Amino acid sequence: MSYNFHGTSIGIGFTGSFCMYEKVFQALEELKKTGADLLPVFSSNASTLDSRFGASSSFLARAKELTGKDPITTIPGAEPIGPKGLMDILVISPCTGNTLSKLANGISDTPVLMAAKSHLRNNRPLVLSLSTNDALGMNLKNIGILLNTKNIYFVPFGQDDFQAKPNSMTAFTELLPETIDCALRGKQIQPVIRSPHNAQRENSQ
Repeated sequence: MSYNFHGTSIGIGFTGSFCMYEKVFQALEELKKTGADLLPVFSSNASTLDSRFGASSSFLARAKELTGKDPITTIPGAEPIGPKGLMDILVISPCTGNTLSKLANGISDTPVLMAAKSHLRNNRPLVLSLSTNDALGMNLKNIGILLNTKNIYFVPFGQDDFQAKPNSMTAFTELLPETIDCALRGKQIQPVIRSPHNAQRENSQ
């Protein structure tokens, strides 16, 4: 299905689950084709830490090239998002367990969390695209809290390696456009929790 987000301002908050960045950028390329106006926001870790998945500088440069905008990388830079109404919808993708837990407890000590706090003041939708090793562990209660919080929606997610990491869950980022379309209409895409990412592979063995 094709979507038309022409004239829609979509914020994209990057947090530190670097293993998901390639999938997130692929999803953003698809969103760009819909005519969306994309505004990137990076957490402090996302904008400064290098990992085996790439250098932070390369991620920042790629986000700027894709969106045409300098990423927001500071808390003061994110604070005006709400007062100025800069976003119609904000997506945190990937959303780490750390970000998830802080959001559920009202903590806004990173640029992405400040962006979320500032954005939510306008009663506009916030979409979470999970990537956390403890979704079925310590963070399960926080997922429950946020699933029942007004204006917060989830990209459908499932276990990414139920044998080696049974508590780990990640979002199906290819469903980001459909999730955004639903969230803009005040609806949660269903089903939220889906079969494990590798279920087909496991069942075929």
